[in-house]
Amino acid sequence: QVQLVESGGGLVQAGGSLRLSCVASGRTLNTMGWFRQAPGKEREFVATINWSGGTTSYADSVKGRFTISRDNAIHTVYLQMNSLKPEDTAVYHCGRATGWGTSPINIDSWGRGTQVTVSS
Repeated sequence: QVQLVESGGGLVQAGGSLRLSCVASGRTLNTMGWFRQAPGKEREFVATINWSGGTTSYADSVKGRFTISRDNAIHTVYLQMNSLKPEDTAVYHCGRATGWGTSPINIDSWGRGTQVTVSS
């Protein structure tokens, strides 16, 4: 089982940007995804990217503002977040998927997450 470690979260004002990173302990050419979980809410899909980086998908709430990318040479997946809103506040988790899709059910390995807080 691969280990995933997220970083890059923090406190930012509305309209600001952050870039999250997710480093895998080993080589993984799986589809990878970013999910987020706000207090009292279920974990929700944010973005996903296939093994080559050639195919991506986004939740409607982040489309046009967030960009997912990956660098397989250094086992890292990124989430560039621009034009952040207070409603983006959550713990962001990356996950390794067993197939293509937007459900957390497809994830077989999770990172512990990184906190993103957007102030108004």
